[in-house]
Amino acid sequence: MLEEYPLEIIVEPLLSWFRKNARVLPWREDATPYRVWVSEIMLQQTRVEAVKPYFQRFTTVLPAIRDLAECDEERLLKLWEGLGYYNRVRNMQDAARTVMEKYQGSLPADYEELLKLKGIGHYTAGAIASIAYGIPVPAVDGNVLRVIMRAANDDSNIMKQSVRTRVEKALQEIMPRDAASAFNQALMELGATVCVPNGEPGCEKCPWKDFCEVKRLGCWQRIPVKSKAKPRKIEDKTVFIIRDGERIVLRRRPEKGLLAGLYEFPNTSGHLSEEEALQWVKEQKLKPLRIQKLADAKHIFSHVEWHMTGYVVRVDELAENNSSMLFVEVADSEEHYPIPAAFGAFTKYMNIRLGNEKFS
Repeated sequence: MLEEYPLEIIVEPLLSWFRKNARVLPWREDATPYRVWVSEIMLQQTRVEAVKPYFQRFTTVLPAIRDLAECDEERLLKLWEGLGYYNRVRNMQDAARTVMEKYQGSLPADYEELLKLKGIGHYTAGAIASIAYGIPVPAVDGNVLRVIMRAANDDSNIMKQSVRTRVEKALQEIMPRDAASAFNQALMELGATVCVPNGEPGCEKCPWKDFCEVKRLGCWQRIPVKSKAKPRKIEDKTVFIIRDGERIVLRRRPEKGLLAGLYEFPNTSGHLSEEEALQWVKEQKLKPLRIQKLADAKHIFSHVEWHMTGYVVRVDELAENNSSMLFVEVADSEEHYPIPAAFGAFTKYMNIRLGNEKFS
């Protein structure tokens, strides 16, 4: 258990290992508070390699907090397109506006003040405070929880806030005051590259291999303990790629709820047959000329799964007679309308590329 483990023994081997093995990452090259913040929000639920091009584009277009605060929402969402969890970038913009109003355009060099900003929780506040400002506070994410619980062979449920708080307190007590940035980054790096989340850890490369309890006992499969999430809700949908030559139909999602404010292909609940799909199109006051069934697709959100069937429907010349639909040029849709990755399986039928695909 953590309370019985001499946690102070991890510090020097970890820092020595990190000096030799730290990856070269764009946000580490110039670790300003803003760049650290952007990278940490992007890295939530997303792999490092996938984040790199997003980070470069985002910080090139929006190099400072003022730029983020003043950015048009659709442009902002287009920069984020494909990363998912769009409320995160909206929260970032809200926080950026607060920083402009209350902190003269600079993220506060204070852990408690950072926590007051929208979308910044304990981990992100700890990361900004320690990496950008050298403030000795912990930054405990899933990687850190995993390596600490394995080192101590602690089978507490890491999904409980009380356990995370306990780990934060333990790390606070051993954190080197003059190396807070390196210490927190080293913990994250160890969990990302050696004591990995999926599959067998690379124990022989680990700086803690001589005093890790899980390695000694050979029970890495058992630690960390996580309570199982509730089963995701399944939603069936039929998606329509409606076009008349070079124009396609999009519609904007509601301002609240899942994928709020983004653009989508018209869709409806249930899996429609070809005959039902044609009838649906006619009910939208459109005149279908031909229809093509598409391969089924699935998209997984945190709490729901979309099981989608789809059709490409060629229609007679689009007339703007349906206020809920937008008729846009294919090229414009790629450049100006943020379409979530949930519809990525269908964009290939129109030669639209989303997110990183546009720059590969």
